[in-house]
Amino acid sequence: MNSRLSGLQPYPFQRLAELMRAVSPTPDRPLIRLSIGEPQHAAPRIVLEEIGAQLHTLSSYPTTQGLPALRQAVADWANRRFHLERMPLDPQRHILPVSGTREALFSIVQAVIDPTDTAHPVIILPNPFYQIYEGAALLAGAEPYFLNTFAESGYRMDFDAVPAQIWKRTRMVFVCSPGNPTGAVINHEELTRLIELAHRHDFLIVSDECYSEIYFDELQPPPGILQAAHDLGVADFRHCLTFQSLSKRSNLPGLRSGFVAGDGAVMARYLDYRTYHGCSLSSLAQAASIKAWGDEDHVRANRDLYRAKVDAVLAILAPVLDIARPQAGFYLWPRTPQNDEHFARELYQRENVLVLPGSYLSRTAGGVNPGHNRVRMALVAPLAECVEAAHRIRHHVESVCPIGISQ
Repeated sequence: MNSRLSGLQPYPFQRLAELMRAVSPTPDRPLIRLSIGEPQHAAPRIVLEEIGAQLHTLSSYPTTQGLPALRQAVADWANRRFHLERMPLDPQRHILPVSGTREALFSIVQAVIDPTDTAHPVIILPNPFYQIYEGAALLAGAEPYFLNTFAESGYRMDFDAVPAQIWKRTRMVFVCSPGNPTGAVINHEELTRLIELAHRHDFLIVSDECYSEIYFDELQPPPGILQAAHDLGVADFRHCLTFQSLSKRSNLPGLRSGFVAGDGAVMARYLDYRTYHGCSLSSLAQAASIKAWGDEDHVRANRDLYRAKVDAVLAILAPVLDIARPQAGFYLWPRTPQNDEHFARELYQRENVLVLPGSYLSRTAGGVNPGHNRVRMALVAPLAECVEAAHRIRHHVESVCPIGISQ
């Protein structure tokens, strides 16, 4: 077996299952899961109808590059969404469909990191972070470099804190905006700064933007890495890749459909990799994805549902917890009145509500684990369940810390 597998840490949900293995929750109320960010809103009718109409296509192998109509639909959406008028995406050169962002975030690292690189390549990632970033780096033979992010600085990655010797070895930087689990949005100025650093130090920016369509101000959607590159006039979107998905935007996690777009030279070689990798998107999924990328009505309705849940839950929990409104996304990232593992275990036992300990989403860097004494709450359940969970959480907090820990 690959010896690098031994360097992987247990996945957060494995750790959560182990934490709860011996716990018997109260039987007088049903389980509410806020632990996993699996959208539970209804899938768009136009997509479901298209899936039914395309069943016959399952008899044919799909191509790795995908249908021209899908790449065009993606280009039309991204060019419009990120204002790429002067330098639009080329559907042939800049776009590849992928089987959800998870597999693509993993495989791009394997395609980019050179195993013969004697400089011991480094991949910079935010801390806390989506665990695929670390696993992909380790299995590619790269060294993860964790940049801690804290509430006091708006959960920003402080690139000025990266030592010069690390920049020399950096081959890739992961960013996630809106962030998982913090909900922080990287603004246009920060994206511009990151692109300038990429050109100076010759690394690839991998921008995970799968939550970009879940935001609360319809007049201020989060910017993207390609938008910043376009505004800088970066030819061919050099050094920049965006990763997008229909899982959160369109409530289609089971479709496993997304795309990667950006740096034309990188995409050409990544297509070579993916031809052997064998993760092409079925023709049925591609046809359904064309419908999804072409419709914004269901996306706006989706945002309305998340906005209502965030408002309702914050109204219940803000008086007793140190909890902030996220800039975007559907996660809450509150500070807990006790150790995060203990809080999650006791909450499950007493209230039958599952949340994810924040330390499972972070690593200790510089002597600090930024997820310590925090939990991630995914507001993916229906509004009534989220409200019920919030009341149970509040009851639990008040029982363990009568004065609360609100701001």
